[in-house]
Amino acid sequence: MTQHFFNTRARRFDPLATASSLGVLLMLVHGPLFAAEDNAGGSQDPRLATVTVTSAAASGAQKAEQQLAKVPGKTAVIDNHEIEKGRASNAEDVLALQPGVFAQATSGSAANKISIRGSGLNTFYQGYVLGIKFLFDGLPLTGPGGTQEDMLDMAGVDHTEVLYGANAFNYSALSLGGAINFVSKTGRTDPGSYARFEAGSYGYRKQVLSTGGVEGNADYYVSLQHNERDGYQDDTANKGQGIVANFGYVFNPKLETRFFLRYREETLSQGNTLTKYQIKHDPKSNAVPFGRKKDGTTLLGSKTTYTFDDNAKLEVGLGYNDYPLYNGWRYSATPQDWRSKDINLTLRYLRTGDTFLGLNSDSTATFSATRAYLADVKSHSRATRIKQQEANYTGSRDTTFSLGNELQLTDDLWLSTGLSFIDIKRKAEIEYTTGINTTAFPNGVEYEEHDLAPRIGLRYNISPEFELFGNVSHSIDPPVTWQLGSTGTPYLQNVRPQKANTVELGIRGAHGIFDGSLTLYRSWVQKELLSVVVRQATATQDQLIATSNGSGTIHQGIEAGLNALLWEGQGDTVTLRQAFTYNDFHYRNDATFGDNELPGLPRQVYQAALEYRQASGFYTEVNARSASSYYVDFANSLHAPSYTLWGAKVGYEAPGRKWEVFVDARNLTNERYATASNTAYDARGQDSANFYVGDPINVTTGVSYRF
Repeated sequence: MTQHFFNTRARRFDPLATASSLGVLLMLVHGPLFAAEDNAGGSQDPRLATVTVTSAAASGAQKAEQQLAKVPGKTAVIDNHEIEKGRASNAEDVLALQPGVFAQATSGSAANKISIRGSGLNTFYQGYVLGIKFLFDGLPLTGPGGTQEDMLDMAGVDHTEVLYGANAFNYSALSLGGAINFVSKTGRTDPGSYARFEAGSYGYRKQVLSTGGVEGNADYYVSLQHNERDGYQDDTANKGQGIVANFGYVFNPKLETRFFLRYREETLSQGNTLTKYQIKHDPKSNAVPFGRKKDGTTLLGSKTTYTFDDNAKLEVGLGYNDYPLYNGWRYSATPQDWRSKDINLTLRYLRTGDTFLGLNSDSTATFSATRAYLADVKSHSRATRIKQQEANYTGSRDTTFSLGNELQLTDDLWLSTGLSFIDIKRKAEIEYTTGINTTAFPNGVEYEEHDLAPRIGLRYNISPEFELFGNVSHSIDPPVTWQLGSTGTPYLQNVRPQKANTVELGIRGAHGIFDGSLTLYRSWVQKELLSVVVRQATATQDQLIATSNGSGTIHQGIEAGLNALLWEGQGDTVTLRQAFTYNDFHYRNDATFGDNELPGLPRQVYQAALEYRQASGFYTEVNARSASSYYVDFANSLHAPSYTLWGAKVGYEAPGRKWEVFVDARNLTNERYATASNTAYDARGQDSANFYVGDPINVTTGVSYRF
């Protein structure tokens, strides 16, 4: 495999025709094209999908896999304990080897660019992921103001659920990309005391101390974390510290509750974008660094579960999120103070074991409401300290009520149906500005939209080993508040929700030494939320970004995963994991750009990891990630370079996970590449500063001890 493994000039595709050519890739291990329970994609053991476990012996990740196996679509569960066998500092580390998921970090921080099926594909990396609903323990992290990146540091996470598109229905997530739910470690899942220390290239250091346990009907978990990094690019140091804690209590077999706390402080400087020439010849250049400071991001929540006599369950969740941000605290000509405080309520009622017309029936009713009860941004001149502008978003909200049902039509066929009722309110007003609005755009935008989002899906067991699935759904992505405007211009834009209709088809299963899945999807998108850099940042001016609703677009692609147990003897194993993603995102007869590709994401990504593990606890791995080229402007005149990265890992885990040591080496060939990009309107084919530089060769070593 070389850097030019992919045909980067490939155009449109027919999903059914392309499936046959994909078989060549998946047959790298000489196995069947279709395999695997996709939910095992995050597990080191490729046969996990075939393992039967009792509820008492099952881990949290295994229980989640069993539950998500009922979804008629693409899902995955990632055991974060397996990720911790190497560097585990951000979402890029956790979401690796997941087909259809793009996750890349820049400047060594948790501010990752994350996209599922092209959601928010040209979102700018500095702080916000769009088109995906993020949750901790089923409680929303994402609100009307978006997702706060400093909470994506993976602290105290037991396992991660990835639900693609409409398959996140039960979390009241209606985004094109679906949802990612991080499930916390507790005193029951992670008892005892634990210490972990990591150190690596470019001044990377991380320390974690945690303790958890069970006392009668109560359990507790507390984790302290500190991290810092000097940075690869000039002047890109970052540091952070925080606490994760939860306390659970079982009152009786029917009633239990848990309280959650996440608190984090973070200070970082991010590198500016570079030209392709600079990526190759001057990658450490950072003429216009940008600083962000979070002085105490706080998530407080509780979840109470009551089980009725007929085994139906009611979950009640309450949350309070406080996201302070001092944006541009270094170098920016006009720094901004952001206040964003959300309150949220979630209700989930789940019934199992019912019958309807003599057929087995499971039903759900969910409610989710998130309101920005205090949200504004103020900018001031660094030179004079005089306020320049103030915008207010208080009162914006997202509310969803959903009804769902799964009906077992035959022994091998299940019908899933659902209907969501959505209420979206966006309220934004420029309360003060020193600028002069010479446009026709208003200084205030307020609207409320109601919509329906139906979903229908089928699962069919074609054999004891393989299952077909498919669904049709409607998705809605409201703009986050700051996409209407903030402090860069003296006006607001009336940006409306993005909507899409999606068809998804796939197969998953396991046979012999293989397991995997293959999924095809196509989304017809209306009013896609698209952003563009209007003005690059300079020493005297901040970067200016504009968001608007585009004309009709298509998102379609292939998501394939194949795991194989290549060898097994006396408890030792050799396993191969592979993930392939094909992206085709383009306009539909746009008046200006015709059928041009949408910029921002590689068309093709291939990832693989080959691991040798001994029963004694020693393990070693070789891994690779190859990404094709993609355009960075709507005119399709400038593209990002393709790249292939090689890595290796070696470590030892003592029996009972008493202690562990590892060395994780990445980018062994010292490839100079771009992790992500800004989006330009028309680069006219000229090399321009739109690329975020990736780390060159780097090594991280870590040790952990449990006592």
